[in-house]
Amino acid sequence: MPLMKTTAEVQAVKDETTEHLICTVWRPVLTQVVSAFRHGDFGLRVGVPGVERPSMETAEHIRDAIAAYGATLTELPEESWESSVCMWQLTHWDALIDLWTEEEGRSDLVLSVRIDEEPEGYSFKIHMVYVP
Repeated sequence: MPLMKTTAEVQAVKDETTEHLICTVWRPVLTQVVSAFRHGDFGLRVGVPGVERPSMETAEHIRDAIAAYGATLTELPEESWESSVCMWQLTHWDALIDLWTEEEGRSDLVLSVRIDEEPEGYSFKIHMVYVP
């Protein structure tokens, strides 16, 4: 079920009991990650500031999951932020980003990311792309 649409800035919420929308400041970073995947850069060779490059094994899994799904990944539209969620895990946030495809719009694929708070901002670690 989609969360409430909002045009206001969304803050990172440390609440381990409820899912929340993706923090506004994280969105450009996550958009860059999905854009890299869309262009075949599953290992983030070009690099995205604040994002740890996935291992070769993780990059291959992401590539294979998207290929097996059988649809063409698109850039993240603004609508993705209406249903993508994160949840505080006492030391970090786990986020699920809804991915979109040319063939179906919002797909069943999600990007799983760990987000840590650092003194200088946030760091991101890509876990996987999968169908929950």
